[in-house]
Amino acid sequence: MERVQERLLSENSTRKLFLGNEAIVRGALEAGLDFAAAYPGTPSSEIADLLAELSAAGGPRFVWAVNEKVALEMAAAAAASGLRALTAMKHVGLNVAADALMSVAYTGTRGGFVIVTADDPSCHSSQNEQDNRYYARLAGIPMLEPSSPQEALEMTRAAFPLSEELLLPVLLRITTRVAHTRSPVTTGPLHRPRGEFRRGRFLKDPGQWVVVPDVARQAHRALLAKLERAEEFAVNSAFNTMHWLEGKGSSASDAILGILSSGVARAYVREALEEILLQRPLRVLFLEVGFSYPTPRALLREFLERVERVLVVEELEPLLEQEVRALAGEAGYGVPIYGKLTGHLPRFHEFRPELVEEAIWTVLEPTRPRSRSVVPSGATRVQPPPRPPVLCPGCPHRHTYYAAHRAARVVARRLRTNDGLPIFPTDIGCYTLGLAKPYEMADYLLCMGSSVGSGCGFSMATDQPVLSFIGDSTFFHAGLPALVQAVHHNSPLTLVVLDNGTTAMTGHQPHPGAGGGKPGAGQVDVSIEETARGMGVQWIRVVDPNDLQATQRVIEEAMLFPGPSVVVARAPCILQEVAQKRRKGEAIKPYTINPERCTACMVCVRRFACPAILAENGVVWIDPEQCTGCGVCAQVCPKDAIVLAPLARDDGGEVHV
Repeated sequence: MERVQERLLSENSTRKLFLGNEAIVRGALEAGLDFAAAYPGTPSSEIADLLAELSAAGGPRFVWAVNEKVALEMAAAAAASGLRALTAMKHVGLNVAADALMSVAYTGTRGGFVIVTADDPSCHSSQNEQDNRYYARLAGIPMLEPSSPQEALEMTRAAFPLSEELLLPVLLRITTRVAHTRSPVTTGPLHRPRGEFRRGRFLKDPGQWVVVPDVARQAHRALLAKLERAEEFAVNSAFNTMHWLEGKGSSASDAILGILSSGVARAYVREALEEILLQRPLRVLFLEVGFSYPTPRALLREFLERVERVLVVEELEPLLEQEVRALAGEAGYGVPIYGKLTGHLPRFHEFRPELVEEAIWTVLEPTRPRSRSVVPSGATRVQPPPRPPVLCPGCPHRHTYYAAHRAARVVARRLRTNDGLPIFPTDIGCYTLGLAKPYEMADYLLCMGSSVGSGCGFSMATDQPVLSFIGDSTFFHAGLPALVQAVHHNSPLTLVVLDNGTTAMTGHQPHPGAGGGKPGAGQVDVSIEETARGMGVQWIRVVDPNDLQATQRVIEEAMLFPGPSVVVARAPCILQEVAQKRRKGEAIKPYTINPERCTACMVCVRRFACPAILAENGVVWIDPEQCTGCGVCAQVCPKDAIVLAPLARDDGGEVHV
C-alpha cells in the first residue's frame, strides 16, 4: 500500500483511498495550513499523528500540547498572528478547552482557525457520548459536519477561508464513523509544505484581543452580527443541498416525505432510501445539512413549504428537530414532524442504515409492525464473539496492579479498616482496564485527572485509605492542579503514576515526560518525580513494576505515609519494547509451563490473568505467539513451574535461551 505521507503530499488532483482523519489533514494542506497543535484522543488521534509526521518532514509546524486547552490557545495565537491554524481533539477534549473556546469566539481571528471535534456516539473509546453541536451554539461559532471522507476534505479546505471571511474560528464536527471510515477521495491541488515554518505577525489591538469586561461587552454584540452573516453563508452553502428522490412507480400525485438530516446520519439515510425506493412509490425531498450552524432557517422554511410530513434524522441530541419544530410553529406550518421527540429514533448511540430504514417505514406506514428486517431472505446475521478489552501480554500496568492489590490487602489488615479494601480512584488510559477481574482496582472515574481530585475528596470525606492511579501523560494533562490541592491539604492519599513512557491508549504519542529532548528539537523531558517534588510532595519513590515484591513493598510504605505520597511505576510500554527489539533483530524469548512442576493451582490464570496464559481441561499453557517474554509471571507461580521456553537445536536437542 502506498505510504500515507506520499498520498497526503501528492501534488496533483487525483483520487486516493483516505481515512476520514487523513482526508481532514489533506484538506488542511490544500488550504495552506501553517500551524497545528493537539493532545491525542481517539477518534481524532490520526489527525495529530499525521501532522506530526508531516511536520518532521518539513511540512506545517505541529506541536504536541500538554492538554487540549493549551493546544487551542497555541493555535489561536498562531491564527491571531495571521497564520492558518488547526487544533483537533476528541469530544471530551473540547470540555477541557471550553474556557478558551468561549473567549476566542469573542476575540475572533485573523488567519483561518479550524477546531476539529471528534464526537464518539456509542462510546467506542470514551466515558460519555456528549453531542458537541451544542458547543457551536454555546460559543456562537460556525459549524460544518461532514458525512464522508470526501466531505471531510472539502469542508476542512473550505473552513479556513470561511473563518477568515467571518473573522471567527470554525468548528468541524466529525464522529467516529467519519473519522475511521476509509473511502476513495478526490483531492485538489496542494499547497506545497514549506521547508521552513512561515512566521506570522501579531498586530497589537487590546480592544480586540484582551477580553476585559468593557471589550467583551462590545465583542458579544459584534459576534451576534457575525453570526447573522454566517447564517447567510449557511443558507447559500454548497454543503447544504435539497434534492428529490423518487421510488419505483412514483407519480406527481404521491405524498411527499421530507427528510432532514445532518452529519454522518445523512449517509445512513441515503443507504436506507436505496432499499425503500426499490419497494414502493414514494417522493422524497431530502435536505442534507452539512453547514449546520448557524441554522439555515430560510432553507428550512423552503423545505417545510414543499413537504407533507418530515422525519429528522440526526445522531444523539434532537437539536435540528427542536429547531425545525420551533420554525414550523413560528411560520404556522401544519407539517407533522417526526424524530427523536416522537420516539421514531433513539436519543443515544450511533445510528445504522437498518435503524433509519425502520424509522422511515414507521413514518410511511404507522400501522406496519416495527423492526422490519432488512436482511435478505435466507440470509443470517453473523455476530462475532465478544472480545472484551484486556491489558496486553507483558503490560507493566498489570504488574503494578498485581503488586498494588496485594499491598492494599496488607495495608487494610494492618489498619484494621472496617470498610474492606481502600478506595481506588482511577483515570483515563489503558490502565482503566484495572476495572476488570481479577484486580477490580477502579472504583471511581470522571475524566482526565479526576483520580487525584476525587482522591482528595475521598480522603477528606471518609476515613478509608485512598490509592489513586493515573498515567504519565494524564499526569501532565490534568493531574497537576489536583496534586497541588492534595499537597495544600496534606491529603493522606497515595498516587501511583503508571509511567510507560508514552501516551499509549491513543497510539503512542509523546508527552512532556517522554519524547522530548530530541537533538535540535529544543525540547526537554520533564521529570514526573521532580515535578511532584517541586509541588511539595514529601514522599516519592520510583519503582520497576516488573519487580513485584519491591513494588508491593513500596506501595505499602506509601499508603502508610500520613500525607500525599507518589509512587512512579516506571517501565516501557510492552508494545514499544517488543517493536524496538524486533527492529534491532533481537529475539523475543517466550516462557512456558514445566508440566512436571505445575499443579494447576491456577494462580497465574486467576490472579495474574495475563492473556498469554491459558487453561484448558485443567492444563495450563502459555501461547508462545502472545508471550512477550517479560517473565513476570514466573515471579507469581508458587511452584516455580514457569520457565523460559526451550529452543530446538539443529541436532534435534533442546537448549534454553
